[in-house]
Amino acid sequence: MTIGIVGARNCSGYGRHVAREYARTFSSYGVQVISGMAAGIDGGSHRGALEERTPTFAVLGCGTDVCYPRDNKDLFEKIPQRGGLISEYPPGAPPAGWHFPARNRIISGLSDALLVVEARKKSGSLITVDCALEQGKTVFAVPGRVTDTLSEGCNSLISQGAAIALSPEMVLNELGMDTYSKKGNGKKKNLGLARDLDLVYSCIGFKPTDHGTLIRQSGLLPGQVLSILTELQVMGLVEEVGKNCYIRV
Repeated sequence: MTIGIVGARNCSGYGRHVAREYARTFSSYGVQVISGMAAGIDGGSHRGALEERTPTFAVLGCGTDVCYPRDNKDLFEKIPQRGGLISEYPPGAPPAGWHFPARNRIISGLSDALLVVEARKKSGSLITVDCALEQGKTVFAVPGRVTDTLSEGCNSLISQGAAIALSPEMVLNELGMDTYSKKGNGKKKNLGLARDLDLVYSCIGFKPTDHGTLIRQSGLLPGQVLSILTELQVMGLVEEVGKNCYIRV
């Protein structure tokens, strides 16, 4: 399975962190991450994927022998060792503005699903979304604060019917993968957690999740969820950031 991850170049630190963590989790389940090696969300996604063993692939808007942007030189060197660089442009082709919207159709085409982490209302990432929808792919979006410009694109996608991505496990479960009992490579996921703890933990992402949502998603009784949340807080895995609202640490 492959998942494309796209988003803003001038992303927030939070967005970069989310992209990296989602990609790392996808890779840990044997899912290949596809992105564009651009600054911001793309770079964070590749770095997260490289923390695990599943290959990651970058679709470039220049020749595969041209490093762009230069700040991602580490990715330019590491990705071919753990995946590959892909381009429809010949060796030596410099990056050009029109190359990047064109290459977006390849990112979505290589992906079974597309995840948007941060995007402005008018964003190149939304071109990739259009391509994905035309290709019949599922689109996920990470929600953001309504006052943040970088969240306008994702929140708009969700309002138009995109699947909400509150955690990487939620994305994988929506795509038919069982994250509760095993990884995509057939090995059991081992966080040192009992099944019920792992079930509730998998429902908590990097945006606040309220108690009622956790009850609905886990299928457990309210008292069980509260008890598990207390234990997860003691273990240092989650934090209460508002009344009955929780995030991963």
